[in-house]
Amino acid sequence: MTMVDERTRSVVQTSDFLRELAGDPALPEAIRMQAKRLLRHYPAAVDIWRACAVEERLRGLLEEESLPPEVRCLLLHEPLFCDARPAGGQVPSGG
Repeated sequence: MTMVDERTRSVVQTSDFLRELAGDPALPEAIRMQAKRLLRHYPAAVDIWRACAVEERLRGLLEEESLPPEVRCLLLHEPLFCDARPAGGQVPSGG
């Protein structure tokens, strides 16, 4: 079973890997172009870390006793991202 931090790290590292492929002149043009096409709609690391921050804030809302059961149910899902931080523990501000 994939842990949340493993998933987060994998998505961020895949973005880095695609950027390396896209910029490597030693690779065939077709490979570089495919990597660029994939990156066009791939989330940037900053977007992943922002999603982490949002999920963590939402999970903090579970402590609110005034939440309706429907909202609490939505907040109980396993987070898609989180449990990991970039170096320094700060969410990057750039793209």
